[in-house]
Amino acid sequence: MASRKVDRVVNTLAERFASAWRLLSDTTIFLSSTKSFARYENQLRNWRRRLESTRNDPKVIDEVRKELIQFRATLRSIGYDIKLGAYQIKLEGFRHDDAIAEGFKRLVLFIARDNLYYLSGAENHIELDGFLERRLAGANIRNIVQKHYLWFRWRQNTLVFSGADTESKEDFEKLKRLIEEDTMFFIKRLKKLS
Repeated sequence: MASRKVDRVVNTLAERFASAWRLLSDTTIFLSSTKSFARYENQLRNWRRRLESTRNDPKVIDEVRKELIQFRATLRSIGYDIKLGAYQIKLEGFRHDDAIAEGFKRLVLFIARDNLYYLSGAENHIELDGFLERRLAGANIRNIVQKHYLWFRWRQNTLVFSGADTESKEDFEKLKRLIEEDTMFFIKRLKKLS
């Protein structure tokens, strides 16, 4: 609860000192990686058009800033974490055990209809799969629709995935499509992956 209050204060201060263009850019980047982008695209274009056509009118710029701040508050109130717009996911082909020397770690990723479950560690992918299977079975979670065997590492705010030997090319392509469809779904659940 205290963490949310701190986040709210930090967001308010950051927005108070951000330019209208920065708020618009950050909001557009964030929404473009969600399934909701089409719903808000016209409004984002409208704000951009207003800012472009009235570059020297401080009154209009201030109005747009206030509208954007209110819009961002509304997005947060319905569960969006706009700060996640700074994160990306990149898929980089396949790697082998020598990926460890490049700073990659092993990961098994189970995708359910509305959630992700994962386990990373030094064990091989098959052992990690078994550990995660048992853990989910013990929690009576059985709605897994896809499994992926990956290598991962962070490069600043970019989460890099590569397929492991256990991952088929077809499955890796399925994962790629899912991530492209709703990047924020994955980022929100994997941002603390280490």
